[in-house]
Amino acid sequence: MNGTQATADCEAVLEAIGDAVICDRAFLEEILLGVVGRGHVLVEDVPGTGKTLTARTVASALGLSFSRIQFTPDLLPSDVTGTHIFNEQDREFEFSAGPIFANIVLADEINRAPPKTQAALLEAMEEGQVTVDGETRPLPDPFFVIATQNPVEQEGTFPLPEAQVDRFLVKTAMGYPDEAGEVELLRRRASRETGSPSVDPVLEPEQVAQLRRVPETVRVDDDLLEYIATLARETRTDGRVETGVSPRGTQRLFEAARAYAVVTGREYVTPDDIKRVAKPVLAHRLVLTPDATVNDADKGRIVERVLESVPVPTID
Repeated sequence: MNGTQATADCEAVLEAIGDAVICDRAFLEEILLGVVGRGHVLVEDVPGTGKTLTARTVASALGLSFSRIQFTPDLLPSDVTGTHIFNEQDREFEFSAGPIFANIVLADEINRAPPKTQAALLEAMEEGQVTVDGETRPLPDPFFVIATQNPVEQEGTFPLPEAQVDRFLVKTAMGYPDEAGEVELLRRRASRETGSPSVDPVLEPEQVAQLRRVPETVRVDDDLLEYIATLARETRTDGRVETGVSPRGTQRLFEAARAYAVVTGREYVTPDDIKRVAKPVLAHRLVLTPDATVNDADKGRIVERVLESVPVPTID
């Protein structure tokens, strides 16, 4: 698959999802960044904004299998990965796959599960495999996680450790629709008979796999590599930040910029591509100082300050 075809496929997917889900295109682009950039997406938003519908619609448009896991305080790792069950007829144990064995997995309210269960998802996200009773099993390819968190209700939750937050390529928020969008929601609800809108597949699994390889062909000039590295290093010098962007985060910014270039139809990365993806890719990786946390410092604003302070390379 070449870059032109990849961009056309991305546009077709975005249009299909946009027909079913009422939200900003920028949000859908950030979800698609996770797919194209071979990463995962963390969505932090209040209930009822359409996160589940979005995840299901993304899976449908891409022609991929979908699974939803409702994370709860009593959820066990085996409830996610699967377990061995004794077959009385054959007199032997058989593996019963858990809901993690799908192309796109919605980890709903991930911070409600205890750390041991969260850790079961970590291997799957990073390695594309799970280990059950000492036996490693590969997950479907492609494999993509959309996890959600409720930023309002924190009682009975287990905050994700920084090591796991760092595994998400993008953190984003869906937000409330505007007035016209909310009216359209009511129109759809008044007229439809089915439970929720649906879309036909736009791509097939093999096409998705090819699409995810296209960013590897996108050119990034040396001055932009230096720009990316400088942005990451600058986050470590801010007085409000205890731990800045890690080298893994620097690489993720590079990968997201290339993926965004594919989505927007270019075979090379521009400074604007990097600036566009910097906030959703970098902000959630910052660990604030206790004082900054008490003062409710905004991580996104810190990234914006970094973007303002670092000179932008000029393109010849």
